[in-house]
Amino acid sequence: MSSDDIVKNLSLVEAEPDAFLLYDGRQSATAAGVQRGVCRLLADMGYTALTELPLATGRRVDIAALGPSGQIIVMEIKSSLADFRADQKWVQYLDYCDRFYFAVPPEFPREVLPDHVGLVVADRYGAEILREAGEARLPPARRKAMTLHFARTAARRVLRLIDPPAV
Repeated sequence: MSSDDIVKNLSLVEAEPDAFLLYDGRQSATAAGVQRGVCRLLADMGYTALTELPLATGRRVDIAALGPSGQIIVMEIKSSLADFRADQKWVQYLDYCDRFYFAVPPEFPREVLPDHVGLVVADRYGAEILREAGEARLPPARRKAMTLHFARTAARRVLRLIDPPAV
């Protein structure tokens, strides 16, 4: 699915009378709720989050966040045990962030997750860090490339919203 297709397919889905979730058709309602809660937590922490950020490898991280000091966090959403077992590409994301976390719903069996990465539990209203991620500082060249990629991607997404033909 191209990014243009995703923008065309975006829709607001009423989750509750006063709560809406933005679905792009690639994730479950559970994953969308976790994504929303994690993005709220990151904003409270002073981070700016981008969802579905593509990497140079062709992979796409669920959530990348840029902190006030330039720190880059990646959060991989796992909505179920089956999702975790079927998808082990998360190890490829470690080279693109200073800290890595799994973000899961409250009912997720957390004991199956590796101990050496961070853990966040989230629902559509918020999130809590249960285990801090260890820090592995990015090399300066990779940090610069990721920061520029983050900024350019964010700017293109804003432009796509205000003037779709321009992108």
